[in-house]
Amino acid sequence: MGTVDAEITDKRLLRGSRTRRTVLRRAVDIASLDSLEGLSFGRLAADTGLSKAGIQTLFRSKEALQLATIEYFREVFIDAVVRPANPKPPGAQRLRALVDNWLAYVSDPLLEGGCFQSANLADFDSRPGPVRDALIVNQARWTGRLADELAYARAHGEIADLDPELAAFQIDAVLKATNTALRLGDSSAVAKARRIVESLLVSA
Repeated sequence: MGTVDAEITDKRLLRGSRTRRTVLRRAVDIASLDSLEGLSFGRLAADTGLSKAGIQTLFRSKEALQLATIEYFREVFIDAVVRPANPKPPGAQRLRALVDNWLAYVSDPLLEGGCFQSANLADFDSRPGPVRDALIVNQARWTGRLADELAYARAHGEIADLDPELAAFQIDAVLKATNTALRLGDSSAVAKARRIVESLLVSA
């Protein structure tokens, strides 16, 4: 392949990558509002101004689009919630940062419908298949991260003795309930969520 051909190929790949990200950015918004079932090539074409045929060429099938959307959401979530908490010391401080970042993610919603996971788990929890499996991976990684920080805090005497996995489950449940309350217009839910989380982080 000549230099000119290589440059043309590189530009096409770059355009394809940009188009893919444009589509997926809109797709996560739609899925946060109407779940992954609300995704369609036609709707994405109308919303982005791209051609339906071009989007179909990129993703091939609705399931492939749904899985790509979940993967893209995972990146968005890590950038908004997980990565900014990493500079904090492990344990209680980092856990609080994770919770604060999560509350910011749904309070001034990064996605139009608030929490992506909340919008989709209810639709797919009883529907075995690759989409459900991908959502389960997201859920397990998030609660696992919470449990890791709780376990560290317990081991280093920052909090009272507790079951890290149970406490992570409780915190996740509170956060999801907060997302629902916010969607219903209850702005007091954020303060309530913080109070509940703090009640779990009682000093040893």
